[in-house]
Amino acid sequence: MITLALSKGRIFEETLPLLAAAGIQVLEDPESSRKLILPTNQPDVRVVLVRATDVPTYVAYGGADIGVAGRDVLIEHGGAGLYQPLDLQIAQCRMSVAVRDDFDYAGVVQQGSRLRVATKYTSIARQHFAEKGVHVDLIKLYGSMELAPLTGLADAIVDLVSTGSTLKANRLVEVERIMDISSRLVVNQAALKLKREALKPLIDAIAAAVGQPAGSRPA
Repeated sequence: MITLALSKGRIFEETLPLLAAAGIQVLEDPESSRKLILPTNQPDVRVVLVRATDVPTYVAYGGADIGVAGRDVLIEHGGAGLYQPLDLQIAQCRMSVAVRDDFDYAGVVQQGSRLRVATKYTSIARQHFAEKGVHVDLIKLYGSMELAPLTGLADAIVDLVSTGSTLKANRLVEVERIMDISSRLVVNQAALKLKREALKPLIDAIAAAVGQPAGSRPA
């Protein structure tokens, strides 16, 4: 049995065509089904639904053999124990710094002032500001990031941005683009050895659908 870990939403929907290219169809809709383990048309392949942030953990510790996780999640997780053969080029967005539209971010940075930054991506934010030589106090939040600058909780946020419409609706502006984000295929290293005959054709078929050779790629 091959167990594939996916999260609901955009990643799930954009992974389906890649699975179809490998001859795999998920037989139940995760939005209407209450099941957390979904069958596929292949009796030896099943899908487990987990939180996006938990995908690397499930794969690394053997709760799943293979999974799909965003680059942001993998960096925060650390990626230990994971083989990352493919950038699937799905669920694309960017990690950015945003502030209120009346906040002089460039001036504050130039003056060397200390910034309060709200984010759930503390590792990415810490590294970004350290490389810029900017002193920050990081405030860990899990949602509604846009509220932090509006309520005075923080000067800036570090968050995922897709269209930018949510920022605009809340009078925030994107002031720095930290990195581009897409989703990666991740594989349990032990499973790659023990289930190689089953996993390699699946990985190769997905690689062909993406249009790139499978190989180890950094997070």
